[in-house]
Amino acid sequence: MKTLKILILVLTLLVSGAATASAEPSEPVTITLSPEQVAHVCEKRLPKIERRVTRLLDRINGGPEVRGSLEWLRARAATERDAGRETSAQLLEEKADRRAGRVDDLNKIKQWAADFRTQHCEAK
Repeated sequence: MKTLKILILVLTLLVSGAATASAEPSEPVTITLSPEQVAHVCEKRLPKIERRVTRLLDRINGGPEVRGSLEWLRARAATERDAGRETSAQLLEEKADRRAGRVDDLNKIKQWAADFRTQHCEAK
């Protein structure tokens, strides 16, 4: 009987905790950075983010000679299909489609970094 009461108590706490954890905030949350944190982001993080996004976009949009580009993946899929390996060709096509879908996300990140740099790094 005692274990049943403990079990009910634990389940009640879990359910009530899950309900409060999934509640949406009623208003937007503002995050404030100190000047040192802004300087760190501007000097250290933004250049790395911009370099990485640029490299990924160059790779994705590269020609058939660039390993990992959309054209390279589609050329490999065509080669696999010509060799009669339809399953691997389909997997390569799906991988190319997923990679093409990431371009919009990468462009948003690139725009966010440029906006942050304009508002906070160059405003000094």
